[in-house]
Amino acid sequence: MNIDPSTTKYIIKTELVANGVVEKPDVVGAIFGQSEGLLGDELDLRDLQKSGRMGRIEVEVSSSKGKSTGSIILPSSLDLVETSILAAALETIDRVGPCKAQITVKEIRDVRESKRRKIVERAKELLSGVMEEGDVPLGNISEMVRSEVQMEEISDFGKDRLPAGPNVKDSDAIILVEGRSDVLNLLKYGIKNSIAVEGTNIPESIKKLSSERVTTAFVDGDRGGLLILKELLETAEIDYVAQAPDNTEVEELTQKQIMKGLRSKIPIDQYIEMYDLDTGKRGEHKKKSSKSQKKKEVKEVKEEESTDSKSKLFKSILSDIKGDKKAIILDNDGNKQDEIPTRDLKNKLKKDKFKGSTVVFDGIITQRLVDVSLDAGVTTLVARRIGNIPKLPTSIDLISQDQLA
Repeated sequence: MNIDPSTTKYIIKTELVANGVVEKPDVVGAIFGQSEGLLGDELDLRDLQKSGRMGRIEVEVSSSKGKSTGSIILPSSLDLVETSILAAALETIDRVGPCKAQITVKEIRDVRESKRRKIVERAKELLSGVMEEGDVPLGNISEMVRSEVQMEEISDFGKDRLPAGPNVKDSDAIILVEGRSDVLNLLKYGIKNSIAVEGTNIPESIKKLSSERVTTAFVDGDRGGLLILKELLETAEIDYVAQAPDNTEVEELTQKQIMKGLRSKIPIDQYIEMYDLDTGKRGEHKKKSSKSQKKKEVKEVKEEESTDSKSKLFKSILSDIKGDKKAIILDNDGNKQDEIPTRDLKNKLKKDKFKGSTVVFDGIITQRLVDVSLDAGVTTLVARRIGNIPKLPTSIDLISQDQLA
């Protein structure tokens, strides 16, 4: 069995019994065919495999006296709850090829647990050896090991050979820092998706990465940090800004300061409104005249009234289509343009254009639906729930049922 140890968290082990002769392709086909649409877009097996969150399905099957028995193994990098849901879904499969069949889940095994046990045992052996030799003071052991691990994990990324953590290649989100020392300091505390820009001349690798990933600029709390931030805003696509405390560099921060800085990151649009990019200080913007301020307040009142009206409409539609798995497409004025099954929504949006339209549907908003809606010109998606959306365009509003309550 070929399982990628770098991504797999859990292994789903099952047993198969079929009343007839079946082969491996029949089993794999049954799994994909009978699970399609069962758990919604977020847990669609084909999508999970394409994104690397589910591994290759391994099947071993043999036949004897007109019956087939075997085992099925699914590697998963999802969390335990999602993995358990998928495992339970496998037991709903009742046919393989032309034969009646039964699949029973025997166990969900955490593959990391055996690694942890080996690590603990080996660490005990190594520690005992060092203490017996007496060459290294006990207080320095953890720092020595940590330093060695940092040096092994840091890599060179892209043609610019930028210092980067090991997860930059695969992570949906990245952290941009100034230099190699910053990357090492974040590695020290387990943050492995940072990459250094190496100065104010932003490399092409950074420009490309920032257009594909959710990007946070984590800059020093000094003049140099501001210069790099200004250059990044002009040349790259930054989603969030995090800053070290005043007159402090990222490479000097403690774990607590790093975590606090990243938790307090600010969306880029909000940062530009709040801070002066020349001084880095807050609130140094020209005050608007009372006349323009009054116009703004009137506009906000009108927008608020319009928003309340739309919320009532969306809430009413969601209530009407509850459990029907339908999608309603509305025009700019809230008039109904079309009504289709939710399962056909993506194909409809791919085929036709709905500039300025709103889609209200009985389902979950996924990243793939957001991407298709953006191309179709849709401006608002309303649904029961919002899934994981790592890359949200600013031109689309996402609204869940809870937000309308």
